[in-house]
Amino acid sequence: MKTTLAQVRTYDRSVQLLLLNQFTINLGFYMLMPYLAAHLSGTLGLAGWLVGLVLGVRNFSQQGMFLVGGTLADRFGYKPLIVAGCVLRTAGFATLGLVDSVPALLAASAATGFAGALFNPAVRAYLAADAGERRVEAFALFNVFYQAGILLGPLVGMLLTGFDFRITCLVSAAVFAVLSVVQIRELPARKADRAADAGGRENVLAQWRGVVRNRAFLLFSTAMIGSYVLSFQVYLALPLEVRRLGGDGEFGTAAVALLFAASGLATIFGQTRVTAWCRARWAPGQALTWGLLAMGLAFVPLLAATVVPVPDAGLGRQVLAAVPPTLSALMLALGTMIAYPFEMDTIVRLSGDRLVATHYGLYNTICGIGITLGNLLTGAALDTARSAGLSALPWLALLVLGVACAASLYGLHRSGHLTPTAAAREPAAA
Repeated sequence: MKTTLAQVRTYDRSVQLLLLNQFTINLGFYMLMPYLAAHLSGTLGLAGWLVGLVLGVRNFSQQGMFLVGGTLADRFGYKPLIVAGCVLRTAGFATLGLVDSVPALLAASAATGFAGALFNPAVRAYLAADAGERRVEAFALFNVFYQAGILLGPLVGMLLTGFDFRITCLVSAAVFAVLSVVQIRELPARKADRAADAGGRENVLAQWRGVVRNRAFLLFSTAMIGSYVLSFQVYLALPLEVRRLGGDGEFGTAAVALLFAASGLATIFGQTRVTAWCRARWAPGQALTWGLLAMGLAFVPLLAATVVPVPDAGLGRQVLAAVPPTLSALMLALGTMIAYPFEMDTIVRLSGDRLVATHYGLYNTICGIGITLGNLLTGAALDTARSAGLSALPWLALLVLGVACAASLYGLHRSGHLTPTAAAREPAAA
């Protein structure tokens, strides 16, 4: 960890602040969101479909508006969008803790989602601009701070929610309020030169058409959908498998917590070393290929566990419930550590350093749609596996998905689509 902090100090103040900002954003978000559904259904007594609607509105308003947020960042600058997103999330989280009417809850949920669509593309584009040739290492550090916020947020939220969920909402809102003030005072204004030049010449629709014509970028975005579907299984399929075998009691809860802790801690302590090792040996396309392959192979322990007879109870059942999912979580974390910094860098290179936030926004939207569809299919596979007695089906499907995406990325790498020439980037600048 000392090495990581020493590496952070080698970057400009703006990059350091962006890393701290991302940790704080995730801290504030994850101290609240894991407990929102219980508050809506328990404290407020909302029906299940209403709880799903409130949560769905937040997700849709974020995933569906990423492109808008990225476009605004390229047109007006990165700092205003980062600040605006934090201010909007301050208001949204405070409202979630103070209201109980469905319309107000829906409005607050939409505001918190749109806030993420405003600052997420802007933060990544800003980081890419200020890190310069050290983008890969900067995004590795970014993932460390990102995961640290995810790891610590639920723990803080659990303590606060033990008193009152409204306190959790207000504390989370206060975190974003302080973050907004810090960024207004300390974060330098930044806008990519090419983005500013493009904003003066083109209207928004023309810019979007240019981005959509970037064939290499669209192929890359499509191939990377699988990485997000696979990594999301830490929150979906793996906890469900732990609960299926370990039950919903104290052991099941502890085993699920172990999943998250293993994944987060592995990233915090291993990300920078993994990135340095990969960069010394592989081209970006090769690192992406190996990262996706590792994520696919992450489901081999669960696939292997399906051939082991499940004990009715006792230590053997607990080991089967906890060990294979935890190994899978660790391998998913490893695959993400390998791929993520090169993934973020590749988006910048495929954009030709032009309209970078817009490219990040469209990329997030494409992957967000993919996650939704992938989770629906994964859920269907889990249901089919249970009803038909085909316990290996979901793990085999996820393994095949990882291998297929790795093969796609290898094909893009070999064909030169991940290292476009200036001529190949012209459609994006049309």
